[in-house]
Amino acid sequence: MTERYGYAGKILRVDLSSGNITHIPTMDYADGFLGGRGIAAKIYWDEVPPDINAFDPENRMIFVTGPLAGFSGLSGSRWTVCGKAPAMTPQEFSYCNLGGRWGGQLKFAGYDGLVIQGKSDRPVYLFIQDDFVEIRDASTLWGKSTVEVREILKEELGSTVAVVACGPAGENLISYAILLADNDASGSSGFGAVMGSKNLKAVAVRGRGKVTAANPEKLKEVKEYIRQLMWKGPGWAELMAKPETHIEVVAGQRVKKDLCLGCAGFDGRIIVESRDGKTRGKSLCGSSLFYLDRALKYYGEQNEVTFYVNRLCDEYGVDALAIESMMKWLSRCRHAGILTDEGTGIPLSKVGSWEYMEALVTKMSLRDGFGDVLAQGIERAADMVGQGAKELIADYVSKAGHLLTYCPRTFPVHGLLYAMEPRQAINQLHEMGLVLFGWLNWASGLEGSYLSSDVFRKIAARFWGSDLAADFSTYDGKALAAAKIQDREYAKESLILCDFTWPVTHTLSEDHVGDPSVESKILSAITGEEVDEEGLYRIGERVFNLQRAIHVREGHKGRESDQIPEAFFTTPLKGHAMNPNAQAPGKDGEITSRIGMVVDRVEFERMKDEYYQLRGWDVATGLQTRTKLEELGLQEIAQDLEQRGLVR
Repeated sequence: MTERYGYAGKILRVDLSSGNITHIPTMDYADGFLGGRGIAAKIYWDEVPPDINAFDPENRMIFVTGPLAGFSGLSGSRWTVCGKAPAMTPQEFSYCNLGGRWGGQLKFAGYDGLVIQGKSDRPVYLFIQDDFVEIRDASTLWGKSTVEVREILKEELGSTVAVVACGPAGENLISYAILLADNDASGSSGFGAVMGSKNLKAVAVRGRGKVTAANPEKLKEVKEYIRQLMWKGPGWAELMAKPETHIEVVAGQRVKKDLCLGCAGFDGRIIVESRDGKTRGKSLCGSSLFYLDRALKYYGEQNEVTFYVNRLCDEYGVDALAIESMMKWLSRCRHAGILTDEGTGIPLSKVGSWEYMEALVTKMSLRDGFGDVLAQGIERAADMVGQGAKELIADYVSKAGHLLTYCPRTFPVHGLLYAMEPRQAINQLHEMGLVLFGWLNWASGLEGSYLSSDVFRKIAARFWGSDLAADFSTYDGKALAAAKIQDREYAKESLILCDFTWPVTHTLSEDHVGDPSVESKILSAITGEEVDEEGLYRIGERVFNLQRAIHVREGHKGRESDQIPEAFFTTPLKGHAMNPNAQAPGKDGEITSRIGMVVDRVEFERMKDEYYQLRGWDVATGLQTRTKLEELGLQEIAQDLEQRGLVR
């Protein structure tokens, strides 16, 4: 099924306006951009004009897998969706990353990607089964939830078909509408609304192909090495299978592991079944926890409301983490006397209850009353409400409406990561953030913890350029760390590997330091083309620079736009539930507290100077240079930007 090992060889293109269905060769893009985010960004650059709206027919929905998709034991069957996104203010190119089995089925059907353009004149869904591709009527599916659509299509087409759909929120062009796929894999940035704008309700795919590695024996050896690196000790898998391990699960609920296709062994992804056995759904990370504390405070005890709220968001197709930010703003507005229960039609005084969340999600998803204001997204909604409502989000809302997590007041390097992205780049923030959580266990004296300050410094030297990256008391070494993280993560997003599993920064081995070269070894074994660690990072750097060029063409002003929220500079840091004392390693690994810290404005600008210089960009403007773009093989991008006066 492949022209080259690791690839199906073609990308499916569907024009919903004309009904035309064609293919383009994957290798037109893969040589320079690998897969995933890389290929998607290049297609977007080539085809989407910078001045269009996210809901224009000319916008693209670009679904892309990577060369590792379909292989077992790698956690590499994730898939990305890219395009101009409505969740951002202003709208710009963005992305989301999903797991489950949909991406693998697309690859097995013979396609590395799917590009959807145009707009249907009626509700439709797309059915893909190997070489058979058909646009079908979806009139009877319109208005139904994501889960209902999935169940109906599986009943009609067979249980082995994989489905990605938008819900009522997407149909009504809600800024925070998500995509929901098999295994309840979700994708944010507002792409559910982009799908809805095209009158596309779902894409159902099933493939019968297989994937083959160029060097199966080498791949087998690498997989065995991965198993050794990722081993978490005896009894870990059994521990994660217990309901009581997961704080969101309540007594009487059943739990089952629900691994994505090709998982290398991440044990935290579970399916929860309600006490009455009638409802099942994914429980993982933020979406399963965001209402937990509020519901506990309201009811005085833990119950199933948190679980049902998570299902409510998934079924309507709205971003639970954006809802979390919205709740905080609504509560502040109520306490400030700006909004009331009566004026909004939402029981704001009953936050934490089922009734509150049901009203909030349904009104927003259906644009009912005040929900039409909320449907614009939190920043636009705050502008519409006025009366000082905008000031009430300044200290906690990041791009795309999410909370500010892994804050630059704790992690100096994260200031650069926030400044460079259209949305909260959680994969980048996790690199250092998850290592810090391991260090916190050691700092608190937790038995069996091994991630000491010494180990942290060794990880920093191996993964982030120098041990200075592990000293949170200084801005020195952070520009280099940011560039290292970005290059690795953009390569990872092009392979595409799971963020919960990769990179392997620390292990139970003797020195406890992980191995950042494994990803390049996997790629080499699958494709048969030798790529070393630095070569893979070079691809990541190329993709990162391409995305930067896209944003500059769409209005990003380089240094002037590379900013973080003003609150980071002015509002002292408080503790957080997961790190109450805001502890972090300081000079020589000393256990310090970041409580009361703000980002130093002068140091932040100095860090940007160093970062631009490391990137080979113009330090004064933060714009890319023609020399650097050409060095990365991006000659046509350099020429386009030069004609627009956007390169130095």
